[in-house]
Amino acid sequence: MNPTWKTPDLCDAHPDEVRVVTGIQWKSFGGLKAFGGPCDTVKCFEDNSRVKEQLAARGDGKVLVVDGGGSLRNALIGDMIADKAVRTGWAGVIIFGACRDVDALAELDIGVVALGCVPVKSVRQSEGRLNVPVAFGGVVFNPGEYVYVDADGVIVAEQSLIE
Repeated sequence: MNPTWKTPDLCDAHPDEVRVVTGIQWKSFGGLKAFGGPCDTVKCFEDNSRVKEQLAARGDGKVLVVDGGGSLRNALIGDMIADKAVRTGWAGVIIFGACRDVDALAELDIGVVALGCVPVKSVRQSEGRLNVPVAFGGVVFNPGEYVYVDADGVIVAEQSLIE
């Protein structure tokens, strides 16, 4: 189900409340092309241990924002982790890094945007930090803030912009 909102409309209606990610050409890989909700965050580099753990936990319509340091060398999410995220109720994942299994991701009822894709899996060394502020594209994402993603881009606000 696609939302009734559009990021340009949210920006127009709440110009003093939104922060807009700039300078990044996102690619959409998930079955949902627009998604949003409160966010959790992960900061990691080429190690998706925390991503896998968090997406296995109950999502309740949240969005996981992953600062993967912009690396395109190792995928931070693939079909099995994304499938688990669907089953645990996550709305989507924003990855400042790479994903893989793109044909399978496109079939899943979840939003996934990333910088790109690579067939190489993540290293797993139980590294990374959960629910810390992360920053990319000129924006800081704080856990609990609201993110909205569609074909026009990624925005974040301290409070929900949807009534």
